[in-house]
Amino acid sequence: MTRSSPAPTAGSNSPERALLRPERLFTAAEVRERDCPIPKAAGVYAWYFDAPPVPVPVGGCHVVDGWTLLYVGISPKSDASRQTIRSRIRYHYRGNAYGSTLRLTLGCLLADEIGIGLRRVGSGTRLTFGADGEARLSAWMAEHARVVWVVTGEPWLLEERLIREQTLPLNLDQNRHSPFHQQLSALRAEQRARARQGPIP
Repeated sequence: MTRSSPAPTAGSNSPERALLRPERLFTAAEVRERDCPIPKAAGVYAWYFDAPPVPVPVGGCHVVDGWTLLYVGISPKSDASRQTIRSRIRYHYRGNAYGSTLRLTLGCLLADEIGIGLRRVGSGTRLTFGADGEARLSAWMAEHARVVWVVTGEPWLLEERLIREQTLPLNLDQNRHSPFHQQLSALRAEQRARARQGPIP
């Protein structure tokens, strides 16, 4: 694989290398298959994009074959959770903004580009992009987002290290040192506030 970012300094068998020097990146179609390649295990996943939303600063981000690493996540969040990286990644690709901070962030950034907006649903306490908006966001992610993962115990330790050492503009938690943190937080807050003032469709 040709890479335009410096090689990571971690050892050849390290979990960081699996995420930063992947043999391949996986598509939405592959993740959604019945024979999904993602294990039902604890781990860390990394999201790469070929067309980052316009406001996102990508300077200093890790790049693999034209795909830019913008976000990392984990599953489970703690030993008490029964979630796995398989369930979490699949949800990011086909769920909704209420249950996926990645989808919430991407949708807020892409609202004007793909014509979607947050709205109240159900009883009015949940905010999503609505059925049509979530479908548009899923289609955008299927075209422009790829994912890779690594199985590891206590994934929160690896996540913390990656956020500290990599430039990850779409991560908010533990990432206040990011120059994009304040702008992204304000954008999400603004769109949430606007949605809460609107009617329930």
